Amino acid sequence: MTTQDLSRDTAAWTFQVWASFALSVGSMAVGILYLPVDNWIRGFLGMGLFFSVGSAISLSKTLRDAHEAKRLLNRITEAKTEKILREYDTPAGLGSI
Repeated sequence: MTTQDLSRDTAAWTFQVWASFALSVGSMAVGILYLPVDNWIRGFLGMGLFFSVGSAISLSKTLRDAHEAKRLLNRITEAKTEKILREYDTPAGLGSI
């Protein structure tokens, strides 16, 4: 059994993800720039924004890696199970038919 688990995102979905990311970060940056406060407070809020974005990217990568590792482990376990079942189903002395 050869199953390929290829999940490809559509171009529309990819565009929507990038557009929403750019819009959210851009609108937050503009909001920080036009906030009626001192520059040091703007800098502090800007650093908070960029640290939050970096943390979100790191978290999404970590979750993706954990999911892919689990999928690989499941595929290995499935292959071992298929091998055991093939050996069990084949009568002794007949070999593969």
